[in-house]
Amino acid sequence: MEFKHTSVLFEECMEYLNIRPDGIYVDGTLGGGGHASGVCEILGSAGTLIGIDRDRDALAASQKRLEKYECNRLYVQRNYSDIKRVLEELGIPKINGALLDLGVSSFQLDNSERGFSYMQDAPLDMRMNRDDSFSAFDVVNDYTEKQLTQIIRDYGEERWASRISSFIVKAREKEKIKTTGELVDIIKAAIPAKARREGPHPAKRTFQAIRIEVNDELGQLEKAVNEFCDVLAEDGRLCIITFHSLEDRIVKEVFNRRANPCTCPKEFPVCVCGKKADVEKVTGKPVVPGESELEANPRARSAKLRVIRKLR
Repeated sequence: MEFKHTSVLFEECMEYLNIRPDGIYVDGTLGGGGHASGVCEILGSAGTLIGIDRDRDALAASQKRLEKYECNRLYVQRNYSDIKRVLEELGIPKINGALLDLGVSSFQLDNSERGFSYMQDAPLDMRMNRDDSFSAFDVVNDYTEKQLTQIIRDYGEERWASRISSFIVKAREKEKIKTTGELVDIIKAAIPAKARREGPHPAKRTFQAIRIEVNDELGQLEKAVNEFCDVLAEDGRLCIITFHSLEDRIVKEVFNRRANPCTCPKEFPVCVCGKKADVEKVTGKPVVPGESELEANPRARSAKLRVIRKLR
């Protein structure tokens, strides 16, 4: 299957990254190589792109897509949260910029066999790295009702979480739930008809929650954001695109702490703790897609871009 992905907030990312032709840039969520191709367009032969992804299919497709560019290109199959170790292994101390697009790629959603989509029937999978053994099947069939309720409520922000988990547990008592289609039917049965008619697809939030759990998407995020800040060279930029409030909150809080590290009580007239910021926020409020982008790519609707610059 062709690896398609519509890069969200593409022009904004290229502008905010402030790319130097001879710089070293990391795309920590390489996906289909959409954002990376924009970076490679600007990089000259002395520049380097490091593409990181957990998905070997993504890496293979991006390698093909980016082969026409003259810059140095390095590909690593890892989680972006391993950035310090990746750079250590490559012998690269600092980078001039990095991009993280935390959304699931269009390829993964559209490739039915991957089990990410509630719109197509497929085996329950949702693994971003297919070498991992833990999948959506394990979450849906092995988690307790209490665990299911917690992840669907916390990661999916789903008001019907307890009903959905109760229906899942009852259904799997008869036989294991094996496909996305079976899970969608259970979710639809759990949500009252009036609620099903309002808002997004009834399974959207639950599928998001299970995907986040399977891939530990939030567990490593705070560490990753801090480590990317650490490895930026002076004046380097970090651009992060989030797609739901939990991710955005983590990114926002880390950026705030790095940009305002002072721990002195508010009533102190001057800072005495001595903690100095090593980054500054380039964007105050998050940057969101414009109307024309939303018309062309409805999946961009919840995207938010936040950017910081390294000071020292």
